[in-house]
Amino acid sequence: MLIFDGHNDLLLNLWLHHRDAPAQAFYQGIERGHLDFSRIRQGGMGGGLFAIFVPPQAYIAQTVPDRASEPYEPLTIMWQQLQILQLLADESGGRARLCRSVDEIAACRAAGVLAMVAHIEGADALDEEGEQLHAFWQAGVRSIGPFWNLPNRFGQGVSGTFPGSPDTGPGLTPAGEKLIEQAARLKMMVDVSHMNLQAFHDTARLFRGPLVASHSNAHALCPQPRNLTDDQLRAIRDSGGLVGINFGNAFLRADGRRDADTPLTEIVKHCDHLLAIMGSDHVAFGSDFDGITPPAALGDISGMPRLLAAFQEAGYDQTLTEKLAWGNWQRVLHLTGL
Repeated sequence: MLIFDGHNDLLLNLWLHHRDAPAQAFYQGIERGHLDFSRIRQGGMGGGLFAIFVPPQAYIAQTVPDRASEPYEPLTIMWQQLQILQLLADESGGRARLCRSVDEIAACRAAGVLAMVAHIEGADALDEEGEQLHAFWQAGVRSIGPFWNLPNRFGQGVSGTFPGSPDTGPGLTPAGEKLIEQAARLKMMVDVSHMNLQAFHDTARLFRGPLVASHSNAHALCPQPRNLTDDQLRAIRDSGGLVGINFGNAFLRADGRRDADTPLTEIVKHCDHLLAIMGSDHVAFGSDFDGITPPAALGDISGMPRLLAAFQEAGYDQTLTEKLAWGNWQRVLHLTGL
């Protein structure tokens, strides 16, 4: 069964650790992290959204000390990560493609080619006028999440300690409202996964397309501030959107721990909850691989057959599982206008 994954941080991993030869690392194998081409094939991943994400400067210095003295230029880092994604396509020998439409994704699926869609996670470096957003759209980006965890000129991302509410501060600024409108005109998908409660409601008011939380879970089961309340789930459902289930232990477990000894049934429980509120058309996968600590039983993308088996053991039939794995993302991308 082919899988379309709604969120991963492969580009960040390659930018941090394999910047000099990212395609070579991807196709020959990456020791750290959760994704490379071989494991993607083992796991049955046929496509996904690949995040362009600029981490805090302190994180770069801590993770790769040799790069601590480099200039910290977020906009440059974004373009570098998009270039890495393009290199993965250019040096794939026809095995991968940067997709700009659902028709291109469908063609990739038919040909057995990895369909890669570019997504911006955090708009901190973008200007208020929309020129840079338009430039990224022209270069192939088709999805944007305005926030990560930290405030920027567009508003505040959700932040806070466990357990906690997503109601952590004010919503979109005037510039943030303008950004949502700019994305809508470009027919870009808007991701609410890192929005606080007020920014979420502001976006729901402004954005006429389907709301998408690409890598979030149920707050009722795991009260992380970044997980979604039942009211938010209903709003996403009513917009025609979806939630991509995050595989991170800290977003799955009722105790919020990053403990890898987390059974795959915890993922199934979140899926059960989302399905009960949203219905079978509005739930999918958004692993957050390379950005989280997943259950040891899953390990990385190559473990996806084990997760699909867990859904089967829980009584999910083939039709429902195929919606979760592929169909629901394609429906929403089509509704967005991709």
